[in-house]
Amino acid sequence: MRFRLASVNAASGRDWGTGRHDVAAWAAAAATLDADVVGVQEVDHLLPRSGAVDQTAALAAALGVVDPTRARFLPTVHGSPGTPDWRPTRPGEPEGPSYGVALVSRHPVEAWHERRVRGSRLRLPLVVGPGGVMWVPDEPRGALAATLRTPEGPVTVVSTHLSFSPPRAVAQLREITTWAASLPGPVVLLGDLNLPGPVPAAVSGWESAAQHATFPAGRPRVQLDHVLLAPSAPGAPAPRVVASAAEVVGGSDHRSLVVDLTIGAGH
Repeated sequence: MRFRLASVNAASGRDWGTGRHDVAAWAAAAATLDADVVGVQEVDHLLPRSGAVDQTAALAAALGVVDPTRARFLPTVHGSPGTPDWRPTRPGEPEGPSYGVALVSRHPVEAWHERRVRGSRLRLPLVVGPGGVMWVPDEPRGALAATLRTPEGPVTVVSTHLSFSPPRAVAQLREITTWAASLPGPVVLLGDLNLPGPVPAAVSGWESAAQHATFPAGRPRVQLDHVLLAPSAPGAPAPRVVASAAEVVGGSDHRSLVVDLTIGAGH
């Protein structure tokens, strides 16, 4: 089975050049990747700054995913990060204006899984526009995983977005990969890890499925966005990478990482 995955940093649907939000244009651009599963970071949900839109639902619609059980948003922050009114979310709280990660699948989802990880205690630089930087408290992070039903058996895909603080991002990655390794496999983790080049694979012991510079989008110099493959269980076939690319999607400041895998009988 051939399987296409995409890691997309939505940048809240904002065009980095103009500073304007255009969620419909961003979702349409993401849909042109034609991925079976899209993991998204920096997702707004009903936030006034981006038009109070459910961005996860907008992406699902653009991908032609009409079954609501195949798309999910995991809030990590209530309110807009970098503003005085944000606060960490807590499991079980009512849905409201928030920010986090999402995942949308064209395959049926057998089970959803969530993992929340704390941020660092530092204040970190946040780029707020061309030439602008704001120092803000580090926010908590989360990982959202979907175990998919495919012709070759279950496959689990994890979407996450890690801290801007490299030491904290390393600790978060270790925590998330340890948790994700117990999920039904093969397991693939994708996201904006805020760690460069070979570091995520070295830290996690997982295989890097693609090596492309992804940031900044216009003239990328460093790879911050990654797709990692968990070590296969003994006797189980490992996914094989067929192709990969880093693609411009809308006005995001990150390029999206796209990976084609074969799993099971498609080897």
